Amino acid sequence: MTMLQSTRAIRRAKPVQRVLYIADLISTVVGKTAAWLIIALMTVVVVEVAKRYLLNAPTAWIFDLNNMLYGTVFMLCGAYTLAQNSHVRGDFIYGSLKPRTQATLDLILYVLFFLPGIAALIYAGWHYAQDSWRILEHSNVTADGPPVYPFKTVIPVAGTLVMMQGLAEMLRCVVCLKSGAWPPRLKDVSELDVVEEQLARSEYVDEEDRRAAIAGAHKIDETARQRGMGGDLNT
Repeated sequence: MTMLQSTRAIRRAKPVQRVLYIADLISTVVGKTAAWLIIALMTVVVVEVAKRYLLNAPTAWIFDLNNMLYGTVFMLCGAYTLAQNSHVRGDFIYGSLKPRTQATLDLILYVLFFLPGIAALIYAGWHYAQDSWRILEHSNVTADGPPVYPFKTVIPVAGTLVMMQGLAEMLRCVVCLKSGAWPPRLKDVSELDVVEEQLARSEYVDEEDRRAAIAGAHKIDETARQRGMGGDLNT
C-alpha cells in the first residue's frame, strides 16, 4: 500500500478505525524502513567474506556488527509483524473459532501475558540503554569491539512500538466483541483501492455498474478477511 492509499484510508475511516489505521501505519513505516538494514547486513557479510578469503584480511569486529544489524531488524519489525497479523499462532484451533471467541481469547492473553511482558521489556531495556550510554559501552567480544549503546537503545524503542501496536490490537478485540466482526487492517484496503481506481478510470463502466462492482468487491473482501481470521460472521 502506498502512503497516498494509507492517507486516504485514514481520512475515510471513523474515529476508532482511524486510531487503528494510524497505529498500523506507524508500525508499517518503521518496519519497512528497518527492513532495508537487510541490504546493509548482506553487504557487510559479502565484503567480509571477500576480505577474509581473498585478501586474508578479516575484520575483528564484524561479528558484533552483524549481530547488531540483525538484532535491530528483528526488534524494529516486531510491531510491523503484529500489525500484519503475521506472528505464529496455533491456527488449527484458533482458526475454527468465531470472531467474538477469538477476540475474547486474544484480549485475555494480551492482558495476562503481552502487557506485563512488553512492559518489562521496555523497563529493562531503558535501564540497559541508560547504563550503556553512561559508560559508552563497547562490545567485549573482541579487543576493539564496536560501541553497543546505540544498539541497546533499540530495545526500549522497539518495545514501545510493540506496546503501541499491542494496544491497538486490544482495541481491535473490543471492536470485534461489539460488532461480531474483525475490523479491517490498513493492508486490507489496498486491493479495494486499486479496484476502485481502475473502475473510476474505465470508460466502459457506468456509475451504477461501478457501484455494484465495488460493493461486490467489498463483500468478497470482508468474507475472505473474516474467514482468514477464522470462523464466520454468524456470532
